[in-house]
Amino acid sequence: MKRKIVHIALIVQDYDEAIQFYTEKLNFELVEDTVLSLEKRWVLVSPDMDSECSILLAKASNEEQLRNVGNQTGGRVFLFLQTFDFENDYAKMVGKGVNFVRKPNQESYGMVAVFEDLYGNLWDLIEYSDIF
Repeated sequence: MKRKIVHIALIVQDYDEAIQFYTEKLNFELVEDTVLSLEKRWVLVSPDMDSECSILLAKASNEEQLRNVGNQTGGRVFLFLQTFDFENDYAKMVGKGVNFVRKPNQESYGMVAVFEDLYGNLWDLIEYSDIF
């Protein structure tokens, strides 16, 4: 049996605002939202229900975590959202107010643009070329 990454934790300030951003702006699916305690929920979002990897929206629970919201990788691109229709997805995201910090650019491996999530984490929107 092979191993795989199934969830990536992303520190957020608020569960509901993060759910709203990912489902409304990025068109992700809310996979699960389970209350674990008064302060903690198990919240999973994913580009679609068939994705093998989802994002665990983890609410910051202390000052150190809160300081790292939006900067989990020190300003580098953190996550990579692959698309098979770059122009359409890019236009939809721009239309929904997603902030692109680097405009679309054709690279040797495909078309790519960098956007930030609601807290400032950087993402690549990428459509790989056939040769990659």
